Amino acid sequence: MKQHDVIIVGAGPAGIFAALELSKVEGIKVVILDKGSDIEKRVGEVPRSLLCGWGGAGAFSDGKLTLSTEVGGQLASYIPDEEVERLIKYVDQIYVDFGAPKKVYGTNEEEVNRIARAAMLADLKLIPSAIRHVGTDQWPAMLRKFREVLQKSVDIRMETAVSSILTREGKATGVETSSGEVIEGRYVIIAPGREGADWLLEEARRLDLESVNNPVDVGVRVELPAPVLEPLTSVTYEPKLIFYSPSFDDKVRSFCVCPYGEVVTEYNDTVTTVNGHSYAAKKTKNTNFALLVSTTFTEPFREPITYGRYIASLSNLLSGSVIVQRLGDLKAGRRSTWSRIEHGLVEPTLKTATPGDLSFVLPYRHLTGIMEMLEAMDKLAPGVASRHTLLYGVEVKFYSSRLRLTPSLETDITNLFTIGDGAGVTRGLIQASASGVVAAREIIKRSS
Repeated sequence: MKQHDVIIVGAGPAGIFAALELSKVEGIKVVILDKGSDIEKRVGEVPRSLLCGWGGAGAFSDGKLTLSTEVGGQLASYIPDEEVERLIKYVDQIYVDFGAPKKVYGTNEEEVNRIARAAMLADLKLIPSAIRHVGTDQWPAMLRKFREVLQKSVDIRMETAVSSILTREGKATGVETSSGEVIEGRYVIIAPGREGADWLLEEARRLDLESVNNPVDVGVRVELPAPVLEPLTSVTYEPKLIFYSPSFDDKVRSFCVCPYGEVVTEYNDTVTTVNGHSYAAKKTKNTNFALLVSTTFTEPFREPITYGRYIASLSNLLSGSVIVQRLGDLKAGRRSTWSRIEHGLVEPTLKTATPGDLSFVLPYRHLTGIMEMLEAMDKLAPGVASRHTLLYGVEVKFYSSRLRLTPSLETDITNLFTIGDGAGVTRGLIQASASGVVAAREIIKRSS
C-alpha cells in the first residue's frame, strides 16, 4: 500500500496542469496514474492509442488553444468569468513557455466584426475567440517537455488502470488499480478524459454522486477546397459559428475547423468515428470542419454516451468504419461511389473511408439541421454547399454527464475533485488545463 498527498487519475491536459501547479509547492507528494502508454510509445501505436495515455485525447489533436471563456467548456458555470479569463491567460502563457507559437488568430477586431456582421445576415452567430494553433505535428514535442519537467518531482505511472475510487466516511482516501493495488492519498483528482467518461459515470453512481446530463453532439465532418473558407480562416483560423435550424430549432455548430488539414479516423473504444487534423509544417488543398447537432434529452434518458456510440456503430455496420458522401449525392437521395467522388472537385484526404449514404445512419432531425446549416454557411462563404463538398460520418463528441461540483471542482465527497473533458467540465485543451489549476490551487490552500 502506497501513500501520497495527491493522486491524479488521468494524464491528459487537466491532469498534467494539476500536477504542474502542485509541483511548485515543495513537499507535496503527487502521483499521476493513467491506463494508457507514455508519449513515445503512443506515437508508435497511432491510431489505436488516440484517446488515452500521456497527453490524453489531445495528444493527436491539431493543437488549437482556444482563448475564450465562451468556448471549450463549462468553467464559467462554476467560477466568475473574470477568474476564468485570468486562468486562461495563465495556462496559455505556460503553453507559450513550453513552445507554443506566439502568433494568435482572431485578434483583428475590425475584420472579426466584419465576418460577424456577414454571419448575422446568413442567420449565423460568430463566437469571437482568439486562437493559438500549435499543430498536430508539433503537439507531441510539447507533451514530452511537460513529461521531462514533471518526472523530476512527480511519480508518473503509465499503463496503470484505476478500477475504483476509495472513500471512507464521506472523504476520499485513495484508489484501487485493476491489478488490486491500493494507493492511498489525502486528495484524489479524477481527470479521466473522454476515454474514461463511462468509468467515471459508473463510479459516480456507485458512490451516489448526483449528475446532470450534458447535450449529445452528433454530426459529420465536412471537407471542401481550402479557398472556400480562406476569407474566414485567414482571420479567425477557426470560425466558431452557431445556427438554430428552422425545422426543429436545434442548435447546430461548427467545431474543430482544420485549415489546409486532413480528415482522420478516431477510435472510441468499440466504435470508429471521424475527426480532423491540421499541421504546422505541411498543408493539404482542403479545409475540414465538424458540424454538430446538440440535443438535450429529458428524463428518463440518462445515457448520452451510449446514444452517441449507437449512432456511430450504424456507420461502422454499413461501411466497416467511416462513410464519405458527396453533398450532391445526399441531396439526390443516392449513395456516393468512388467514381462520382473522383470526378468531383474535392479529393478526399481520408482514403480509407467508404462511399455510402449517410441518410441510413443519421436521424432525420440531425440530418435536417446539418443540411440547413450548410445552406446558411453557403451565404457566408459561397461554395460550402457545393455538390462536390464531402461529408464524413459520423463525428460524435462523447461528453460525460456532469457531477454536482463546488467552485473548486470538488464533488460531494470531501477531497475528491473531478476535472477536464471526461468529467463533463470542459471541452477543449485550454479550459481542461485551467480546470486542473483550479483543483490544484484548492489543494495547495488546504495543505498550507
